[in-house]
Amino acid sequence: MVDRDLVADDVAAARPGPGLRLARIVTELTAPAVLVSLLTVVIGWHSAQGRLSGVGWGLVAVVFASLLPMVYIVGGVRRGRLTDHHVRVREQRRIPLLFGLGSVAAGLALLAVLGAPRPVLALVAAGLVGLVVAVTVSQWWKMSIHSAVAVGTLAVLLVTFGVWVLVATPLLGLVGWSRVRLGDHTPAQVLAGGVLGGLVAAVVFTVLR
Repeated sequence: MVDRDLVADDVAAARPGPGLRLARIVTELTAPAVLVSLLTVVIGWHSAQGRLSGVGWGLVAVVFASLLPMVYIVGGVRRGRLTDHHVRVREQRRIPLLFGLGSVAAGLALLAVLGAPRPVLALVAAGLVGLVVAVTVSQWWKMSIHSAVAVGTLAVLLVTFGVWVLVATPLLGLVGWSRVRLGDHTPAQVLAGGVLGGLVAAVVFTVLR
């Protein structure tokens, strides 16, 4: 059976056209691992009132929330089990997402035992719930995780730093456009990812922080 995701990618690659290079750059710069890493360090720093110890807590969380899952994915690509580091084929997403879920859960437990700041724990917990949603939805639909993480990142920053963060809202449209332009997602998948990601991040982080 022909994989529709791969067909979409092939079609996008066959029609370079305007904006394709920009779409690729945006997709790489806003990859979930990149945004999660940056956000986690920022929240760690803020939770410790700008002290270096907060950055340390953030970096510990990054190991479990971003680094280990990405190492697993890159290893899968090198072994030929995964097509690429964005895991564009829906059927290939389940195992990497489950690995990420286990890694984040382990990180959350370790951070709690070590006494990490509450906002860092809240952020990691929000990521854990987000992964549960992603695993569930990915069983039948290819929701955009790029969009989910991008909107979730903005939601957490909004809760932490206030309404001025909303000036970055247009960037969410750019992220969504890049995913559609590359043929990796439909507009509906981008929208659904953004809505679910934003809701999970806003609710869980706000309640637990």
